[in-house]
Amino acid sequence: MEKLRVSSNPHDRSRVTTNQIMLMVVIALLPATVFGIFNFGLNAFLLIVISIVTCVLTEGIYEMLMHKKLTVTDFSAVVTGLLLALNLPPEAPWWIPILGGVFAILIVKQLFGGLGQNIMNPALAARCFLLLSFTGIMTDFSVSPYAQNHIADVVSSATQGADAVSGATLLAEIKAGTAVDGSMLLDMFVGNIRGTIGETSAIALLIGGIFLVAMKVISLRIPLTYIGSFAVFYAIFGGHGIDPMYLAAEICGGGLMLGAWFMATDYVTAPLTRNGQLVYGVILGILTGIFRVFGGSAEGVSYAIIFSNLLVPLIERVTVPRAFGKGGKRHE
Repeated sequence: MEKLRVSSNPHDRSRVTTNQIMLMVVIALLPATVFGIFNFGLNAFLLIVISIVTCVLTEGIYEMLMHKKLTVTDFSAVVTGLLLALNLPPEAPWWIPILGGVFAILIVKQLFGGLGQNIMNPALAARCFLLLSFTGIMTDFSVSPYAQNHIADVVSSATQGADAVSGATLLAEIKAGTAVDGSMLLDMFVGNIRGTIGETSAIALLIGGIFLVAMKVISLRIPLTYIGSFAVFYAIFGGHGIDPMYLAAEICGGGLMLGAWFMATDYVTAPLTRNGQLVYGVILGILTGIFRVFGGSAEGVSYAIIFSNLLVPLIERVTVPRAFGKGGKRHE
């Protein structure tokens, strides 16, 4: 008689390792990263390098001091550092990614138990920490000389030849009443606009998202549900109705594309159940719409994602599939 092998879960195993998944995320972020460096120059490159190095060193030093297994080779700290840098203004000072990187790895990730235990996305938590602590620095966006030749708004002659021109993002200008036209929408799609290092080019982020879907790292459930529910919310409450120009501008502008494809889909802080992912995407879309339409800022993706991260345990509890034979109607 053949004996049954009894073991604890998980029973569904995969040959894909954590470092392979993280490496594919890094590859998917390369189009947005390269464009950000090309668009904003040397300082953007330095911020990316400093952020990644800070996150890797913080994780390695903490694990050595705590006599824990070193996990810096799994690329998770690299992904956190890269995502944090892509969420920073290109003219931020060098110490900003250092402070943000230490907060992301030490406070949000390691003190909760390391990879797989953090309750919110470390990079976004660090961005919100920096945004609340240094609002002026984190909202001072600039445009490279290349983008100045293509940006939709008019740059005065006094600023021509400058290394960078600071000002409001196009989302803020749209919220203030600026009309959306075809050239502005094209600039937002390509990336010739003000914004953080990695959020400006919608096409670069879309290429990376498609790569992740093709490699089966993520599914389309969360990104499409997130973007779709936000579009519905904005069409109802945004004040412009079903205007495709404004809807496209709100989707391409700000951090929605970066958040939907790369941060809302984080394995640790997103639901595992299929229905839970749909509910999660709807909540993300509604919260982002509330922050953008009714909030004081034109953005809201970061806060929407970390708030939704905190709801994931509840979402999974109410959407977990019913065990076979459990809860069925009893027949007398």
